[in-house]
Amino acid sequence: MKILMGLSGGVDSCFASRLLSEAGHAVEGAFLRMTAEADAKPAERAAAELGIPLHILDCRELFEEHVLKPFTESYMQGRTPNPCVECNRYVKIRVLCDFAAQNGFDRVATGHYGRIGQGENGRYFVRRSENEKKDQSYMLWGLTQEQLAMLTLPLENRDKEKLKQQAEKEGFSAAGQKESMDICFLPQGGYVPFVEKREGVCPPGDFVDPEGRVLGRHKGIVHYTVGQRKHLGIALGQKMFVAAIDKETNRVTLVPGGGEFSSCATVGSLRFQALEPMDEGELSGIFVKLRYAQKPSPVRVRISGGRAELQAERPWRAVTPGQSAVFYDEDGRLLFGGYIEK
Repeated sequence: MKILMGLSGGVDSCFASRLLSEAGHAVEGAFLRMTAEADAKPAERAAAELGIPLHILDCRELFEEHVLKPFTESYMQGRTPNPCVECNRYVKIRVLCDFAAQNGFDRVATGHYGRIGQGENGRYFVRRSENEKKDQSYMLWGLTQEQLAMLTLPLENRDKEKLKQQAEKEGFSAAGQKESMDICFLPQGGYVPFVEKREGVCPPGDFVDPEGRVLGRHKGIVHYTVGQRKHLGIALGQKMFVAAIDKETNRVTLVPGGGEFSSCATVGSLRFQALEPMDEGELSGIFVKLRYAQKPSPVRVRISGGRAELQAERPWRAVTPGQSAVFYDEDGRLLFGGYIEK
């Protein structure tokens, strides 16, 4: 098959390209330019080392519309966004699939860790990688059935550390690439200066307790996220956590340790993968991740009116509006996902 590989120049995409080539596929790389500052040189070096052609695709307008703008607006509304989810759905996989369809490719591929499957009902889904530390299925819940049908993930369950060691042994330039641990487009200094540069300075307001009693002043809601304990800028004689952020009143609710746990949540903007889309119904015996690094936990779900009402078997810490809730069955198949509303 002729396969278009999203090639950043890092270890993951390099070895994914090699695996496809070794399997007999005709592989070509594609570097996706998300911002004006994006450097294609690592991808160019990797393509030369792999002996494959490289296409440089301009994604800047899509990235601005679907990633940067929603990212800054979410923080100004008191939500904590998942920019990688939006990027995969509306930019990375979309651009790769569109270019592939227009240029005679059979499939697209990326260096994500996970597996693509197809159920007896004909629906495509991402299955969690057995490599728990590197599983990236959480970031792929937003993909459409058409995108999933085109996508292959060659790395599946492979060990990232072993890939890095092999890259060093073979002299790949990718071995010297720093692994991206944070949001790729943020400059040094964190997200607050980035958001306020684009949206304006967020006005200060009140810290309050759950009864609405004023505890002190905060610097602006953009500085806080649900579950945060450090850098609150207020001393109350005990550890306090952010429990809620209210854009309308410009108030940040603080609670003592333990108060940041919750046994229920509401999730909207649902998108279904392995599970047939449903407007109403109840689900049990399934699992949910409310954060990328969180282990899946048992949950009961009632779907009604395009939203999912969640009931935990064990309370979750810091249920954060704007983050993704991603649901799996016991075999690790991604059933559906959505955004936490409250």
